[in-house]
Amino acid sequence: MPELKWVKSSHSEASGNACVEIAEFGNLIAVRDSKDPELAMATVGLAAWVQFTGALAKGRMT
Repeated sequence: MPELKWVKSSHSEASGNACVEIAEFGNLIAVRDSKDPELAMATVGLAAWVQFTGALAKGRMT
């Protein structure tokens, strides 16, 4: 597996209680908890990720 370039969510809390990082991996998005990066990551298809983040941006998910 190639080295992934992880990016912390702009909505992560400064206190460190809710920290999510994502990385692009081909047609997948990898998601992990930045507080414990050694834990397993989750992956989701790019199209599903775009739908998910679009719904969040429109306030459809809380």
